[in-house]
Amino acid sequence: MIARRNGGFTLIEVLVAMAIFGVLSMLAYMTLGQTLANADMLTERIDRLQAVQRTVRFLSNDLLQAAPRPVRLELGDSMGSAVLTSLSGEFALEVTHGGWGNPAGLPRGTLQRSAYRLEDDELVRYHWNVLDRTFANVPVANILLDDVQSLLFRYLGSDGEWSEVWPPLGQPSMRSRPRAVEIVLTLADEGEIRRLLEVAP
Repeated sequence: MIARRNGGFTLIEVLVAMAIFGVLSMLAYMTLGQTLANADMLTERIDRLQAVQRTVRFLSNDLLQAAPRPVRLELGDSMGSAVLTSLSGEFALEVTHGGWGNPAGLPRGTLQRSAYRLEDDELVRYHWNVLDRTFANVPVANILLDDVQSLLFRYLGSDGEWSEVWPPLGQPSMRSRPRAVEIVLTLADEGEIRRLLEVAP
């Protein structure tokens, strides 16, 4: 009479199964880790692109809505042009523009004075709550973007000539606006971004 073998797994079979399970678990863990890392990289990339788009939108909106309204400067004895970029200026751009919403119905106008400046590789946007400011009017600062290498503007005048300052030399009118503005934004990771806007007809 032949004895029947009891049901079950041998030690070798158990060890092989455990080894296979271990390998599969390790592969699944590595895949999950890579997936999470890719998700983090994608989130950072999306956040960066959204910040760049938001910055270009701020610049574009302020210039597209540029108003021919000069402002009185802090000392009160001099005026700033409606659009202002100078080689020795405090800001890369100052502009008086419309589009300042007033949902609360406050007793104020809809024009706003905004300015842009690079500070430690960060692009900062300033705006004042009044147009004709004094030293008591402190601007509100918002950091728009980091890792910014440079921000330049080129202005197309009514004579068809391009200039890197506004108002251009020989044009003293403080109410003048350029026909078009080219924004050149250089970022450490994205390189050079250019935007051409038609400002005044």
